[in-house]
Amino acid sequence: MEVHIINERFCIRDIQPKDYDYVLELNEINVEVLSPMDMDKLLYFVDTTELFQVAEVDGKIAAYMIVLREGKDYGSENYRYFAQKYDQFLYIDRIVIDDFARGIGLGRALYNQLIQYAKETGVKTITAEIDTEPVYNNVSLLFHEAMGFKEVGVQYVRDNTIKVSLQALELE
Repeated sequence: MEVHIINERFCIRDIQPKDYDYVLELNEINVEVLSPMDMDKLLYFVDTTELFQVAEVDGKIAAYMIVLREGKDYGSENYRYFAQKYDQFLYIDRIVIDDFARGIGLGRALYNQLIQYAKETGVKTITAEIDTEPVYNNVSLLFHEAMGFKEVGVQYVRDNTIKVSLQALELE
């Protein structure tokens, strides 16, 4: 298991079976801006993803990150968009931070960890999407802009009920 100590408070590590219930619960709490996830989907991610990590704050799990690489058989409309646009990319399926850990720099730490991983593995593009309708996620849009992401497209998903901003970060 890979463990990355970010600072005296933050630790990012690979997911373990003991984390599964927490991840499912946190996903359900935030399901209005995520796609649903049950145990079967979680296990699919464990087997398929490039990175499935959890972050701890002061020894308590506080967040998780799911990242896929190109070439996967994944049904997400947003993933398929990026697969058509880029030969090589890392796709952030979701990064979810528990309420108690918001606003302390954990999101930035997770993204910096992902950027470092992309550089180490030679991947030049990191992709993500942010909901803009019916719920406009301004906090996420501003965060991604601050991290250097740019909008590369827009599409409607889930039977045209949700509009997303498709974003990419091009690394050098």
